Amino acid sequence: MTLISTPFTATSTAAEVVAGLDLTGVRAVVTGASSGLGVETARALASVGAEVTLAVRDPAAGEAVAATIAGAAVRPLDLADRASVRRFTDGWAGPLHLLVANAGLVTGGLARTREAWELQFATNHLGHFALARGLRDALADGAADRGEARIVAVSSTAHMRAGVDFEDPHFERRDYDPQIAYARSKTANSLFAVGATRRWAADGIFANAVNPGGVATGLQRDFTEAQKQSLAAAEAAGIFTYKTVGQGAATSVVAAVAPQFARTGGHYLDDGQEAYTVPDDAELADHPHGVKEWALDAALADRLWALSAELTS
Repeated sequence: MTLISTPFTATSTAAEVVAGLDLTGVRAVVTGASSGLGVETARALASVGAEVTLAVRDPAAGEAVAATIAGAAVRPLDLADRASVRRFTDGWAGPLHLLVANAGLVTGGLARTREAWELQFATNHLGHFALARGLRDALADGAADRGEARIVAVSSTAHMRAGVDFEDPHFERRDYDPQIAYARSKTANSLFAVGATRRWAADGIFANAVNPGGVATGLQRDFTEAQKQSLAAAEAAGIFTYKTVGQGAATSVVAAVAPQFARTGGHYLDDGQEAYTVPDDAELADHPHGVKEWALDAALADRLWALSAELTS
């Protein structure tokens, strides 16, 4: 199978990806758009005419960002709070053409939601899953408007460390490791893109996962010393090279607007290209730009969809 390629590379920026495009009439939601990659993604989309809603946990921070982005709106969204997600989806009116599931967190230790769900899995995956399901009809209306609607799920090379543990997704019986928990959630992001495309492509809705690469953002603010050392070791081993925020947001924007990804989903993008697939036992150090089979497996995507629907319904 030929992988999808684009003109963009690891050094391309989000601004370069949208150069020359006209997104007038496109309505977009970007989660986690009060800092880092979310801001840069929203800014790039709005710069070429998209009507962007910043979905943020801290509305004051969102308003400060919106003041720098022409036409941007702000709506509160706490992905770890099912009621907050429901208020967002119930309050959405009209079509939606683009959902960028960008928000994410890393914890330094075990934290849980009020349902006792492990916080990284709950926020990074379950919250976005519920958000997308709640906005599904709006996305279908958006697809009817423009021929397609797209979902971008921000994953990570961390997915290479662990697949989803269906037997103990919330670390109720196993010792907690925040890096493994994050890895599981990032694999789940990719599997969501597979599952959503399988279910919604007939309605013109297509989802893809992206690896933004190594970017220094607020995501690392709660790292333990062990997590910092692990990141430093990975950089020293050449597993990744730090990108600017603009470069990190570029692959999300490629998935959002590049014509090469029109009406196709279930892919995992890295450095602006569709990534090559590697076996589940492949070493991250040997394949820093690959995607493991467990992150694209249709049967696992269906299993995760069923679990997620049961938990969030």
